[in-house]
Parts: sequence; C-alpha cells; structure tokens
Amino acid sequence: MCTKRERQREVGKGEMTTTPATLPLSGGMNVLNKGAQRTVLITGVSRGLGRALALEMAKRGHTVIGCARSSEKLKSLQIELSSASPSSQPNSISTSSSSDDRHLFMNVDVRSNSSVEELAHAVMEKKGVPDIIVNNAGTINRNNRIWEVPEEEFDSVIDTNLKGIANMLRHFIPLMIESKQGIIVNMSSGWGRSAAAQVAPYCASKWAVEGLTRSVAKELPSGLAIVALSPGVVNTDMLVSCFGSSSSLYQTPESWYLCFHPSLLVQLSSPFWHHILAPNE
Repeated sequence: MCTKRERQREVGKGEMTTTPATLPLSGGMNVLNKGAQRTVLITGVSRGLGRALALEMAKRGHTVIGCARSSEKLKSLQIELSSASPSSQPNSISTSSSSDDRHLFMNVDVRSNSSVEELAHAVMEKKGVPDIIVNNAGTINRNNRIWEVPEEEFDSVIDTNLKGIANMLRHFIPLMIESKQGIIVNMSSGWGRSAAAQVAPYCASKWAVEGLTRSVAKELPSGLAIVALSPGVVNTDMLVSCFGSSSSLYQTPESWYLCFHPSLLVQLSSPFWHHILAPNE
C-alpha cells in the first residue's frame, strides 16, 4: 500500500493541469467571450467538484444543465442553485424567466447509452446545444489489490469514468459540430499520468480518459475543443475513499473552483494547448 507521501507525489502534488487537445479554437473561442452568459452541462453534478462548479457557474450568471443518479441530491442542488443565481440576489434586475426554470436537472446514469441519449434529446428541446460540457461524473474502487477487486466494482469504475464520457461524446459532439462551436472538458486525474497501488482500476480509467481525449482532439473540426483536466488533490468523497481522514488536509471543492475558473479560462484563451499549473503551485 502507498504511503501518504507516495500518494501525494503520484496523484500530482496537488497541481491542476490540462493535456494537449486541439489547435486554434476558431468558433470555440467565442464560447469564452468575457462577460458572456453561457450554457454549461455538467455530469455528476450532485456532489463534489460537479456541485461546486454548478453553484459557481450559476452565481456568475451562466445557465446550468446538470445530471446525476441521485434524484434527492439533484432536488437539493436545484433549491440551492435558485438562491445562488444572480436573479435571486438583492437589487438584481428581474428577467422574464425565473431562476427555477433557467437551469435544467435530470436523473441520468452516464453508464447507460440510452440514458445519455434521452438527456441529449431533452437538452436540445429545452436549452439547445451546450456551449461547454464538463464530463465530471466519476467513481473509484475501494483500496484493494487488483486481484482482490470484485468484477462488478471494476466494471463500475470503467463504465462510469470511461464509457460514461464516451456516451456523452457520442450524443453531444454531433450537436456541437452542427452549431460549429463548443468546448468539452473531461475530468481526469494525476493518476491518469502516474500510478498508485490499490487503485489500479481508477488509474486505468483515467489513463484511458487521457488517451481518448487526445485522439478525439484529432477528430474534431475547427471551432470545437476538447481537453482532459486534472484538478489536483481535492477533498471529495473519492479522496476520502483513498486517503481516509487525511483527505481533510486538502482543499475543498468550493476553494478548488477559485483556482479552476481563472486557470481554465487562461488556458482556453491560448492559441495552443499546453500544461498549466494551479495559481498556488
């Protein structure tokens, strides 16, 4: 089993990086025009980084489309999101639509192709093509050597972390191609570029995400971009699964967003993709 120090080193020393994706964005750059309100689709939105992203995006005036498997947590987030939206703040200018119907939340299992297909149909009918998609849904196996990981647990990790992204790409890239713009962010990990004992299924899935992203980048037409983002070490349920009580030593999803937002925008504003570090590294 890895020591705490080894794990810190192998997961990426807390740095946030992106992998090379596609070359000049053309229409994709329009998605990030400063001050523009955009539609952002986030999977795995009910907790952790996905939840933090949804709340902050809503506070900044963007429309959020979120999906997750837990209906109860989605309802809770929708209530919180309503109060986080600019239109619900004191002295805000009222609009024709309330913050309740501005955002869209659906109970979706990204492991299921048909479930994602239903999501795509609903999104097109109610919100149109998303400007940005964040493939955030993910899971990790319990700490175990590979020969001790049950088959169903291994399958769950691969089906969620890899096949879930593939399902999203299958149904949303054609829509983005038709609109001639869009940005896709695939959440990766420091363990997608290194390795650690007892989390082999998770490492394998994130290495696959990195490779998938690089390959798809070569297939996208001008105007679209795709990037694999390693968020660094963040205190989420998955980190607790690996690190136990030591996970409390790391940044929360809410504080992580403060690094994520400006860093990603700077990265996407560059004419070429390259590795970046979180501002505090």
